[in-house]
Amino acid sequence: MAVHNHPQRHSGFHFPSLRRTGTAATESADTTTAAATATRAYVFAGLRVLTGFVFLWAFLDKTFGFGYATADGKGWIDGGSPTKGFLSGVAAGPMESTFHDWAGATWADWLFMLGLLGIGLALVSGIALRLAAVAGTAMMALMWIAEWPPAKHLSDGSLSMSPNPFVDYHLIYAVVLIALAVAGAGATWGLGKAWARMPFVSRNRWLL
Repeated sequence: MAVHNHPQRHSGFHFPSLRRTGTAATESADTTTAAATATRAYVFAGLRVLTGFVFLWAFLDKTFGFGYATADGKGWIDGGSPTKGFLSGVAAGPMESTFHDWAGATWADWLFMLGLLGIGLALVSGIALRLAAVAGTAMMALMWIAEWPPAKHLSDGSLSMSPNPFVDYHLIYAVVLIALAVAGAGATWGLGKAWARMPFVSRNRWLL
């Protein structure tokens, strides 16, 4: 009687490859992380450009009097003062009389306008964000003191109508400027990378 050796049949069930599954999971996680990082960079870049335009527009409107916040013919180039109206109208806070003395002063006009221009250009271009954050925070702090949200009443006794005793848009802008500098938001849609590679910037990191 002949004995036939039949080839061994293997079932179709296989244990999954842990190595392959682990690799796929890692690749998926890396892809997700990369996508999140790119999205975050774009969001910060968009916020940077929009915030920069706020400062640039304020400079342009106050300089040329486009008829928005600054009336036509009342621009800086027409002899108007960018600080007189705002500072002379301060009616509360510990620096009320000081701001009245500063209102319309040539040095105050130049310092305020150069600050608006410098911060706006830095944000839009994506360079010197740390300097912009310091200058912008100082400017916002002074404007916060000028409006003095904690006051319930103005110096003439009338209600201040302050919507919040602490947080207002000046503080929000200051926090945004600091966040943009910390996040290095100039690298996307900006000149931040090229700026950082310049020799004098590489030697002085505070210029980033």
